[in-house]
Amino acid sequence: MQQLSGLDTVFLQLESANMPMHIGSLAIYDPATAPDGHVGFKDILDYFAQRLHKARSFRQRLAHVPLGADRPYWVEDPDFDLEYHVRHIALPKPGDWRQLCIQASRLHARPLDMRKPLWEATVIEGLDNVAGVPAGSFALVTKFHHAAVDGVSAAEIGAAFHDLAPQADVEPPQKQWRPERLPSDVELIGHAAMSTARKPLEFAAFASRTLPKLARAGMSAVRGEALWKLKVPRTRFNDTVSPHRVFDARQFALDDIRAIKSSVEGATVNDVIVSVCGGALRQYLLSKSELPETSLVAMAPVSSRNQDQRGTAGNRVSTLSLPIRTDIEDPFERLRAVQQESTRAKKMSATLGGDIVTDLAHFLPSLTTGAMAHAYGRWGLVRRLPPVFNTVITNVPGPAFPLYSMGSQLIANYGLGPIAHGLGLFQPVLSYNGQVTVSAVSCREIMPDPAFYCECLDTAFEALRAATRGKTKGAASKKVPARKKVSRARARAAERKGKAAQ
Repeated sequence: MQQLSGLDTVFLQLESANMPMHIGSLAIYDPATAPDGHVGFKDILDYFAQRLHKARSFRQRLAHVPLGADRPYWVEDPDFDLEYHVRHIALPKPGDWRQLCIQASRLHARPLDMRKPLWEATVIEGLDNVAGVPAGSFALVTKFHHAAVDGVSAAEIGAAFHDLAPQADVEPPQKQWRPERLPSDVELIGHAAMSTARKPLEFAAFASRTLPKLARAGMSAVRGEALWKLKVPRTRFNDTVSPHRVFDARQFALDDIRAIKSSVEGATVNDVIVSVCGGALRQYLLSKSELPETSLVAMAPVSSRNQDQRGTAGNRVSTLSLPIRTDIEDPFERLRAVQQESTRAKKMSATLGGDIVTDLAHFLPSLTTGAMAHAYGRWGLVRRLPPVFNTVITNVPGPAFPLYSMGSQLIANYGLGPIAHGLGLFQPVLSYNGQVTVSAVSCREIMPDPAFYCECLDTAFEALRAATRGKTKGAASKKVPARKKVSRARARAAERKGKAAQ
């Protein structure tokens, strides 16, 4: 029995019918490398069964403390049933990309059963007319609750279920798996009482670690480096979300992205992707006459895992507030500006330390976060309080070589993630085998046209590639456009204009 961390519990408490809090992926496999070029559903079940020991999340379910008196516990499920978690469906003809996106959206919209281990995997056949996908390929949509994994630990679980060759030996478990007896309410209350008794000492240790960091952050604010002074504009993504999801994605060559980043000194692959997302959102909102004069701001999750925490489940993340410079029309100037914004955001994160969010969540009352989040949407506070972010852009690097699972080669991998009230666009970025995929996950009412947004991604990428062709790194020394300062009157006028356009 293992207790959830404070941050894990936050994601659990955020769960609702409109906000299922799971992450996952849409992976496409070519079975040509499997025996006889075919993989049956029984083969897939056998493959999963042989690798369940590689991640504790697969067979652990929740045990809740009565009345929410303390954080829940993970327990080895005595009723674990693999066939419940692995499902099998097929697309109707013609089986094209749009149908696959719609099916992935519907699967992703369904909450996980909280009485079971918090994951599902759905095999999708019938991908007969998906461009660039070999005949006979199949997809796998996976879902893991954010209470059990973050982006990095989910990628590590994915790596555990892939091999370097189509046929590979499975490392046997070090010890036989044994289910646990579900704890009684009396036992859980007893654990809660001991946990409460330890809280004052734990808080004192937290304060001693955190106060120096806050002091350094205060000095940064005096020097004008604080990013919490950002003026985050209100957009269509800062609204309540429905239970309905949309999904679409694009794929770009990593070599092209590296060529683009080489045009700006200090730029990274992530800076290029953020610039492309900024250009796409600029074009998307312009088409609807809703583009704010100030830049949109992305939440950029960053792993705070140290080397000792590699391979562990749960959440170890901090976040960056990153302006994506939608206020800059020129693609090259936007990239240079994003690079400088990213440098400032990383400097502030280093000042505060990566563990402050994780540590602070440890002291939140178990029921507070969920109640506040649900009130935020139910009472319309999302429309009254200032937005903090406009979108999430999260980058999870993957291997630069081919992987195989179920005897089949992984040919493409697209991220899936949660949206929330006030944060209705999630953009996961995954790299694999020389390709980078950018996905868009949103609410059907907020983004009814995800295919158009992905066309905007294509357009923004091509514009940036053309703008940086032949550029030299010395261009980074030039002054980039500053973030625009807009008066309240002008901001309100822009917001009224946007609402009128809707």
